[in-house]
Amino acid sequence: MGNTGRKVVAKNKKAFHDYHIEEKFEAGIVLTGTEIKSIRQGRINLKDSYARIDKGEIFIMGMHISPFEQGNRFNVDPTRTRKLLLHKKEIDRLLGQTKVKGLTIVPLDLHLRNGFAKLELGLAKGKKLYDKREKEAKRDADRMIQRKLKERNYG
Repeated sequence: MGNTGRKVVAKNKKAFHDYHIEEKFEAGIVLTGTEIKSIRQGRINLKDSYARIDKGEIFIMGMHISPFEQGNRFNVDPTRTRKLLLHKKEIDRLLGQTKVKGLTIVPLDLHLRNGFAKLELGLAKGKKLYDKREKEAKRDADRMIQRKLKERNYG
């Protein structure tokens, strides 16, 4: 994927903490005019959102887009279910992976590409508690090593 005209608006940091990302997909989103205006202002939260496949279509649930200030009567429910745009082949592949391997579809980030809002989805496997602890312990150890090296070089 080339990064031409790609501007990340929101990231789902929790997804990388709670899941092993196996594969990534980029999907378009069906939005209203006031929603895209709010997204351009960065007023979006992906934290508790997830994707679900229903009757051959894929939807994003729980994605919060704050109402646009000047939107008044055109504003819609901030957490409404929104349809995602993917090729049929990709939806079938995702459906197969979620059914067979028990994987989940989580949004990783929302970005603007050439003026269009795109959602990067990850085919994810849930991390166990010990995986998270292990990663944290490794990070702490690496930090300690860096600190000791720094002390030795500058001390």
